[in-house]
Amino acid sequence: MRVIKNLARILLGITFIFSGFVKGIDPWGSAYKFTDYFNAMGMEWLVWAAFPLGIILAFAEFAIGIGLLFNLFIRFSSWLAFLFMAFFLPLTLWIAVKNPVTDCGCFGDALVISNWETFYKNIVLMAFAIVVIRYQKDMTCVLGKKVASALGTISIVTYFAIVFYSYNHEPIFDFRPYKKGTNIPEAMKIPEGAQKEIYENIFYYKNKTTGEVQKFTEQNYPWQDTLNWVYENMESKIVQEGYKPPIHDFTIQSREGEDVKDFFLYDKNYVFILVAHNLEKSSRKPQEKINNLAVWAAENGLSFICMTSSLSDQSDAFREETGAPYEFFNCDEITLKTIIRSNPGLIVIKDGTVVGKWHYNDIPTPEEFKEEYMK
Repeated sequence: MRVIKNLARILLGITFIFSGFVKGIDPWGSAYKFTDYFNAMGMEWLVWAAFPLGIILAFAEFAIGIGLLFNLFIRFSSWLAFLFMAFFLPLTLWIAVKNPVTDCGCFGDALVISNWETFYKNIVLMAFAIVVIRYQKDMTCVLGKKVASALGTISIVTYFAIVFYSYNHEPIFDFRPYKKGTNIPEAMKIPEGAQKEIYENIFYYKNKTTGEVQKFTEQNYPWQDTLNWVYENMESKIVQEGYKPPIHDFTIQSREGEDVKDFFLYDKNYVFILVAHNLEKSSRKPQEKINNLAVWAAENGLSFICMTSSLSDQSDAFREETGAPYEFFNCDEITLKTIIRSNPGLIVIKDGTVVGKWHYNDIPTPEEFKEEYMK
């Protein structure tokens, strides 16, 4: 029984640590997921709290996990773990049933699982939490209290350092579809024979005699019986998800509404793409550095563009304000936030492959870029 008790504690602790760590190193990613939840639940008024809540939740999970793993403050840690699971277990059941978001975000971008898989996972974790609470007084750590305390302290301090770094730069580990080394055209392909989405159409017809509206399927809807039925409306729902490639929503749209991504994705030279999902909120701090890099790129026959979700008149105002010497294209805001976490940020692709990504605090000079990529 001792092995089972401590195994439950260790596995629960490792899960909490992993969940808190992968969310903590991507603080903006956690904020975006909270925003998705608030919008899905009609709680848009809470969007302002998405970022601090993301930070707090990630740290709480990590700290609880450290307490469980190293058997530190075990009574406090075990009860917090139980309360976490008591809150998230019914919440994830609701999410699984209602499906307001397709990804719960419990493991950030590191491990994406379905909503039902998340619920089943939480049932197991709740069982572990109950075991730990029941036998908390009998838990032991083979490392000894002093060693465990030292390792726990080092872990927390290291965690804070990594989160701080990831906030001021790109996440230290990148689990997103646009990480360095990704070939975007390849990541957009659907393999031959992949599962396709299956839809079910529901038709609503009103009975002319009774006035009652009834529901029909594609197999029995009375489209020919116009004497007795009149069409009301139709709805479609997905009954089986199809294969979705890692990148499925990447576009580079011109002002005329044309998708010109192929022009840049198949360029054999370096293509500089400044990503600014919101130009009005985009930091002006690195603008001089960005402009210098754009001028150098143009002088050397390299493409330099900006992708944004802002409207054309906002792009024009931004160009007039900053003297930006590059062309603006449009893309979906969620896609841009997935590509890079900072606003603005820079990625460089060559023949469709991401070769570099920079937070606006790390925009390279022409000399730095040549030194690293054009030796």
